[in-house]
Amino acid sequence: MIREEPAFKIKNANFPLFVVHIHTTDFDKLKSELGKRLTQTPDFFSNAPIVLGLAAIADSGCTPDFSELVSFMLGLGMRVAGVAGGSPEQCEAAVQAGLGLFPDTPTRPAPQISATPDELPPQSNAPLQPELPGFETQSEKPAASTESEKVSPDDNNKTIQPDSPSTEPHFRPTMVIDKPVRTGQRIYAEGADLVVLAIVNAGAELIADGDIHIYAPMRGRAIAGAHGNQNARIFVQRLEAELISIAGCFQVFENGVPENVRGKPAQVHLDGSRLIFQSLPG
Repeated sequence: MIREEPAFKIKNANFPLFVVHIHTTDFDKLKSELGKRLTQTPDFFSNAPIVLGLAAIADSGCTPDFSELVSFMLGLGMRVAGVAGGSPEQCEAAVQAGLGLFPDTPTRPAPQISATPDELPPQSNAPLQPELPGFETQSEKPAASTESEKVSPDDNNKTIQPDSPSTEPHFRPTMVIDKPVRTGQRIYAEGADLVVLAIVNAGAELIADGDIHIYAPMRGRAIAGAHGNQNARIFVQRLEAELISIAGCFQVFENGVPENVRGKPAQVHLDGSRLIFQSLPG
């Protein structure tokens, strides 16, 4: 007798998610700032799932109109999957609006990215991007994990803020990818270094809790030290990236990588809270 395969299976998974931490009950102001910031980086979220962090307004006695807010954010390419950290009333309203409930997680102060004349020449075509207030990146591992982003409001730099777990992630053997990473593909080396031996196309994303080594052209996004490891580094044979991040500091290259490392072998690391780009011997 042939065993019939079940129609579905349920498994735990570890998916990166963005968390938008809401810090105001003035939702007109919230929508205005979201719209203003995302016109500057319109493809940043690329329809990625979003969690609304409500911890800062949990005691406000104010419950958002989730249906209206979700509809507005959808127009910006942000697909809200659920909420975290709200009051019982807020969580109930979110459930009634068809959203899921995620466990709340603590956050740590965001490191700031800065540039010096050695790293980014004055005439560089890669300006630091404006900030997106309230975004943070983190990773959880219940039924679904989260990755979010935090940005401080009064600076001209942009930061991804990974959550700071109480213990360091358990490190696993290095993940090796020997095929091209396609546009829209996302690879996460959880608790491990990541080695890529083929081209990383624009629109692809590499994430690792350790270092990232790319022995080919890098045209997508590379996020190392995703759990806050500030000693993580990124090594690239040919740097043409859209975004580079280490332990919460990131830089978007909308107009191309700086001339001193563009299309060249390079490494990226942190010096304090500064994201440093250095060329390597060819």
